[in-house]
Amino acid sequence: MSIWYALCEATHLEFLHMTFMKNALLAVCILAPLFGLLSTMIVTGRMSFFSDALGHSGFTGIAVGVLCGAVQPIGWAVGLAVLFALLFSFVRSRSRQSADTIIGVFSSTAVALGIFIATLGGNSFTKFNRYLIGDILSVTPGEIGRLALVLLGVLLLWVFAANRLFLTAVHPQLASSRGIPTEKTQTLFTVCIAVVVTLAMSWVGLMVINSLLVLPAASSRNLARNLREYHLFSVLGALACSVLGLVTAYYLGCSAGATIALYLALYFTVTFFFRNTRQ
Repeated sequence: MSIWYALCEATHLEFLHMTFMKNALLAVCILAPLFGLLSTMIVTGRMSFFSDALGHSGFTGIAVGVLCGAVQPIGWAVGLAVLFALLFSFVRSRSRQSADTIIGVFSSTAVALGIFIATLGGNSFTKFNRYLIGDILSVTPGEIGRLALVLLGVLLLWVFAANRLFLTAVHPQLASSRGIPTEKTQTLFTVCIAVVVTLAMSWVGLMVINSLLVLPAASSRNLARNLREYHLFSVLGALACSVLGLVTAYYLGCSAGATIALYLALYFTVTFFFRNTRQ
């Protein structure tokens, strides 16, 4: 961290003289590639609302953790979100219902259960606001280290399994005919999303996290002409919008997660009109 702090000091930018902004910027630079990469698979696999459903299950985990007296309930959130992802994969592989329908069932159940537990016994809901709105400025060096390990894991997954993931998402029957274990591949990806969503929830905010996992790839599809550009524009767009959103939120005193989501929405709007102009 000392090297990163020194680099920030060398820029002579006013907002980077504060330790919490140095931590937040580094966290954003790790989170953005995560969102950008995962976004490509989420959009391709038509799982746009799955991350939202995972956030709801993560919120339920936090409510359970608080009820049990946990000081850091995020571990409960990760555990319950992973369980949710495994159950979703199990039901999806054995049901004739569409993925959207199954996601809706799990999502509505998870959010209802979370609110029920959070307000049990007349408890105040305000202590959960951090997870709904997010606070990237509160990130610690230890949490950044865990995020870096998750990013490394996702990068390794992409290096060794990107083609299998995309083929499974686009055409599961063809993937299965080529010997790819589609059910295991889908389960691995859903667990990966579960971990990222729940870890990022307290910094980005449950209410906007879905947009950060959909808009980068949705925007990239307006520009990309091949799979490599699809990944590149998604990651670069997520990174640029995340840094701009963090800096803007610092100067305006507003939510960083919401500001990042608005920049991503602007990115989608610009690329949408660019695509139509190019055609």
